This record gives sequence, C-alpha cells and structure tokens, in this order.
Amino acid sequence: MNVLIVEDEKSLALEMDEFLSKEGFIVEHAWKKSSAEEKIFVNNYDFILLDLGLPDGDGFDILKQLKATKDRDDAVIILTARSAVDDRIKGLDEGADDYLPKPFSLNELLARIHAITRRKHKLEKNEVNIHNFLLNIQNRTVSYGDERLNLTKKEFEIFNYLVLNKNRVVSRMSLTEHVWGDILEVNSDSNFVDVHVKNLRKKLAGVTPIDWFETVRSIGYRINC
Repeated sequence: MNVLIVEDEKSLALEMDEFLSKEGFIVEHAWKKSSAEEKIFVNNYDFILLDLGLPDGDGFDILKQLKATKDRDDAVIILTARSAVDDRIKGLDEGADDYLPKPFSLNELLARIHAITRRKHKLEKNEVNIHNFLLNIQNRTVSYGDERLNLTKKEFEIFNYLVLNKNRVVSRMSLTEHVWGDILEVNSDSNFVDVHVKNLRKKLAGVTPIDWFETVRSIGYRINC
C-alpha cells in the first residue's frame, strides 16, 4: 500500500516514514499544501496522513479537493495538534476517515490504518481467505494450510492489492501505483509488473491450481471468487 504523508514537521514525518516503511508501506512526503496537491493530482494513494496546519494553507482545503474529485477513494487520517472538538467534527463531516491528535503513538496509527482497511474492504479481521489461501494483511503473510509461502515484499503487495480488490479488474497502471509508488518515477515501458506477477503465480500454483487468478488481456489482472 502507498501512503502520502502531508506534514511540515519533518522530524515527525521522517519518524512516520521509517516506521511505516518497516511495516511494508510505500511512503511519500509533502511538506507543503502546494506540493501535496501536485502529488495528489498525479497519483492515487491508499492512505493520506494529513496535517491541517501547513505553512502555505489549510489541510482542510486538500480534504475538500479529494472528496470533490470523482473516482478517488484515498483514505484520509487527519493528524493535527488542533484539539478543538469543532475541528474534529469538521474533518469527519468533510470526509476524513479518522482523526488522530498529536502527539500519538505510531502503533496506534498503524492500528487505525488496519481498522480503516478492514472497514473499506468489509473484513471482519485482518485475515482474508481466498480459495484456501490465507492472507494476513497485518502480519504480511500468505499461507496454504500449514505451508507458509515464501513471497517477496512486492509479491505480497501485489497479491494483497488484488485480493482486497477481488472480482474487479486491476489495471497494470493501478497496480504499479499502489505497489511501487509515484508513477512518474516508473518506466511505463518496462514489463517488471508482469515479471513479478508471473513469479507470484508460479509460487501460488506450486501448491494448488489457480484458475481464479485471471489475466485480463491488454488491461491487467483479476482475482475471482
């Protein structure tokens, strides 16, 4: 999953970056409102961690733009030192998924990210059973029966993203964006996505047939269930 941290307090942003990166997230930064808007214009994110008090504007303006844009489903967690109840209510009313006042625990931030992921994808817990493969989105593991598959970080992220979007065609571009990050930094002519998917499919097929893992010609992939 890819995360955009919109936070002008660089020490906090870097602390979150280090923590979330260790948890397997792809992390980008924006220190100002203007740079956040530039990134959001180009990329879609799984999560945006949004500070309200930015040096060149109010984070609420970014939230309004996100929610007014069609076909965006970035989850937004507001991170701010503002403690007023009215600000919390305003943020939630305008579409934020959660509100975490500073200072906060990084473990609590991670727990809220997992909670939002469960709500968004209608999961009762952090595990998804797909054709007897058990995917744990918190522990970042995939197993089949008693056998744990030895997936690379990218292979897990691909499988995770496809499973969370099961029964939907996921384009190669969308997969690239959510697993590798900023699409402007990716060579669109490269077949690296297909190579990683091929390796993932080989590992899955090594334990059981996977006719439910579909390649949609000229578009991308779909997990059927």
